[in-house]
Amino acid sequence: MALLENKKIRLRALEPEDLELLYRWENDSDLWKVGNTLAPFSRYTLRKYIAGCGQDIYEVRQLRLMIDERESGNSVGIVDLFDFEPYHNRAACGILIDTHYRGHGLATCALRLLIDYAYSFLGFRQLYAHVPVPNKPSVRLFKRCGFVEAGILKDWIRTTEGYTDVYILQSFND
Repeated sequence: MALLENKKIRLRALEPEDLELLYRWENDSDLWKVGNTLAPFSRYTLRKYIAGCGQDIYEVRQLRLMIDERESGNSVGIVDLFDFEPYHNRAACGILIDTHYRGHGLATCALRLLIDYAYSFLGFRQLYAHVPVPNKPSVRLFKRCGFVEAGILKDWIRTTEGYTDVYILQSFND
């Protein structure tokens, strides 16, 4: 089996045909609270982003991959490596699974593939994630995939209810 796939899913580069799906996910304001998005993205901006995604991670310091379910062929989410620091051999990682596909183990499969790719192929030393404390499913996902709690950033994310803490979760390539 290829490096970026297993029996359940396949990770692949973004294609122009992914524009509408990416547009829907990036403009879902319910998801903004777990990221740093403050305003909607235009199709034009996303089209330019997709066109530039083919660049080397060492140039653009990030990598976004679509998650395709093998059985149906549907795109079910995205995984990201970002804030890549080549000197320190580390990057942040994130994942989004479309609400219709949650609860089927796809996030675990995708994150494990991404971790294996980052460690075995790219030679990273560590990965980290910032996960809001109330986001219990994401905390469980990252811990299930070998991440450990390294600290808490107090009042890190502003929400409609006030500020919330964020876990710093780390994984090491030992």
